[in-house]
Amino acid sequence: MASVIEKTIRSAVTSGIMKVADFNRKRLAEPKGGHPFLTGIHTPMTEELTLAELRVDGEIPTDLDGRYLRIGPNPVTQPDPASYHWFIGDGMAHGVRIKGGKAEWYRNRWIRSNAVSDALGEPRKPGERSPRTDNANTNIVGIDGRTFAIVEAGGKPVELNETLDTVAHNPFDGTLQNSFSAHPHYDPATGEMHAICYDAQTPEKVWHTVVDKHGKVVREEPVTVKDGPSIHDCQITNNYVLIFDLPAVFSMKRLIAGYAFPYEWNTKHPSRLGLLPRDGSEDDVIWCAIDEPCYVYHPSNAFERDDGKVVVDVVVHESTYANSALGPGGSWTRFERWVADPVTQKVERTVLHDRGQEFPRYDERLTCKPYRYTYCIALAESTHADLDMGGSKLFKHDLETGETQVRELGENHHPGEFVFVPRSPESAEDEGWLVGLVIDAAKERTELQILKADDFTGNPQAVIHIPHRIPPGFHGNWVPSTS
Repeated sequence: MASVIEKTIRSAVTSGIMKVADFNRKRLAEPKGGHPFLTGIHTPMTEELTLAELRVDGEIPTDLDGRYLRIGPNPVTQPDPASYHWFIGDGMAHGVRIKGGKAEWYRNRWIRSNAVSDALGEPRKPGERSPRTDNANTNIVGIDGRTFAIVEAGGKPVELNETLDTVAHNPFDGTLQNSFSAHPHYDPATGEMHAICYDAQTPEKVWHTVVDKHGKVVREEPVTVKDGPSIHDCQITNNYVLIFDLPAVFSMKRLIAGYAFPYEWNTKHPSRLGLLPRDGSEDDVIWCAIDEPCYVYHPSNAFERDDGKVVVDVVVHESTYANSALGPGGSWTRFERWVADPVTQKVERTVLHDRGQEFPRYDERLTCKPYRYTYCIALAESTHADLDMGGSKLFKHDLETGETQVRELGENHHPGEFVFVPRSPESAEDEGWLVGLVIDAAKERTELQILKADDFTGNPQAVIHIPHRIPPGFHGNWVPSTS
């Protein structure tokens, strides 16, 4: 633990650096042609809405009882386009309540950080915050009948009510001591959620954090790292937590230059996959080398083979933060299978599908087990330097046969992340619904589509019409009703 003197020195140095960064931020040039994540389909919404009696084509399954939730950045006031980064925008949650074959409501609500509350002229919400940021904009999850907006890099969870209003900034009832993650992974066998968490202010550590089935943190195990890696996601197997320690790292140069999200691509930082025993310490991590620099925002499922090797399927980026300070910057993405050998401490990579894609989802009842299907969204077929959400296809990968089915959504129709919902607790894998938002860019509207996973290219089961464009966001989940 740092001494009082160390903390004082660190605080003074940080204060000085931030003064320089603030000065340089004012000198940054605006991007030519407008900011790609503040214009076009990314243009932010300007109001909160509550809509009932949504128009529906087809039939909503009567067994669906819950909320489809999605969150993403949506600045409440116009940010400075010269320094704005997509990943830091004020969080806005969107939700559709489904019950009895009907879409009862759509709502969107800003997450009430202090800055958002001030901008809206409201009293600030209660609760414990990080001293550096109280924004949450990356994922939204249900835990033990409660709803939390979550974020990485140092922010704390924010609790929302059933209708997406902010209740309080709540680090799991005071049980979370450090930062959290945008991607905790639920283990169906234990009811726990596992995450690998990092904090931009503590570049030499990450934490394996476990939240129990009651929403209380029961483990925060530190693991020493170098360079301040940005570890967006993780995955779990029966015995391990997977740590993606890859060359997207903290950049003092970008911070001092005035950029709001100070991470960069640095191939001097080794690419490696850590196998941390679930109850182990940093001394027990098995670090497996990866042959070429790359980045993983999102894995699909992971499991252990009988020979002890660990399999994880991942969307791989050639790089990130390399070509842009405004959003993810890289050249290509593809879907790969990684096999980590704890004995040789190496990772074998196999390309499963070489088209640009992201947001892999699967039947999460099979977490930690061998599985067959992954569902992804296609990215735009362009060489744009940022993660372009302008694709118009969905992919369904059959990992047994190697076949990929392609669902064409139509011109000017751009999907966000689709989540899998089983038809019943006893349904087989792929026997369920795929639920996600699709932007109709030509009409400036949005559809919540409910597709049959096992009839992937067939007619939608139902389409719920939302009469405005919901900007592309990050992550969403189906949260079933608890009563």
